[in-house]
Amino acid sequence: MRGRDDRSEGLFSYVRLEERIAADHPLRAIKGLADEALGSLSQRFEGLYSSMGRPSIAPEMLLRATLLQAFFSVRSERMLMEQINYNLLFRWFVGLPMDVGVWHPTVFTHNRDRLLEGDVAHEFLAALLALPQVKKLLSSEHFSVDGTLIEAWASMKSFRPKDNSGEPPGPGRNGERNFHKEKRSNQTHTSTTDPDARLYRKADGRESRLCFMAHVLMENRNGLAVDAVLTRATGTAEREATLAILDRRKPGRRITLGADKAYDVTAFVEDLRSRHVTPHIAINGRVSKHGVVRKTAVDGRTTRHLGYQSSQICRKRIEEVFGWIKTQAGLAKVKVRGCAKADAVFTFAVAAYNLIRIPKLLAEPTA
Repeated sequence: MRGRDDRSEGLFSYVRLEERIAADHPLRAIKGLADEALGSLSQRFEGLYSSMGRPSIAPEMLLRATLLQAFFSVRSERMLMEQINYNLLFRWFVGLPMDVGVWHPTVFTHNRDRLLEGDVAHEFLAALLALPQVKKLLSSEHFSVDGTLIEAWASMKSFRPKDNSGEPPGPGRNGERNFHKEKRSNQTHTSTTDPDARLYRKADGRESRLCFMAHVLMENRNGLAVDAVLTRATGTAEREATLAILDRRKPGRRITLGADKAYDVTAFVEDLRSRHVTPHIAINGRVSKHGVVRKTAVDGRTTRHLGYQSSQICRKRIEEVFGWIKTQAGLAKVKVRGCAKADAVFTFAVAAYNLIRIPKLLAEPTA
């Protein structure tokens, strides 16, 4: 009898909290979409948790709190728990009544990481895009792809020779280490902090960093991200990840794929055409020091069409996805270690970006 009273009091407390949130608050529409997507994953959540042992944090609450962290640029889980403790808006969005205590930051982080390790981030993104009101916003024919570097949660001092040779860091919490005249590469060195991180530089003349490479597939109608993956940073990672993303899609009609000149590789273009994908790829017309123009894999069969020019314009919108994730969601430097966890965090940030934009698109008058 006491348990029923406690649940009734908790429900009444949440109803009172609901009354404090403005009816036209932007988070109401976002919460509705998130709850609908989470509802379709309820059976998946039940399979992740055992019926024995101490009760855990509800997965829906974990994911709603993680969304808030991206929306409001909360830089740590400890600060997030502080916000949920005294911010009524945060409590309402998470689904936590006013008289219920918040979780310890370590407990929240442990449960959230365990949940994301179960590939839930990709399933949440797919569930969001599968909602009927969202599907009508997506193009089924025209897409763009691009990649960006995400800095790893590891310092250059952790990039040590694999054979344990070389000078160790000095004593202390942040001891100095001399890299002078030391040749470092991914073949001979690895990070002791995050072995999945790779030394990579964006372009000639730029500094090398320990990082991952994040990839997004965007539909061209409204610029929503329809798939995402994070991989180790290599010279071929962008093209390999693109093919892997395309292979996950259901086979159907021919589509177009816009991309920058880094994707202008003969073997990659042939792989796209074998998958019934028209390569709307920017031509890499680099001239060598001997005055020879690089041979392109994209010919007049593609470039003569007006759709090619449209794809070259639309594909640049993918930078808006990366810009929001790095600045607003705080993923310029990922705060987890390991490629699998970093992939889950990045994919969930992509879903958060979509949640910000979808209500605005739904509110626009139709022609």
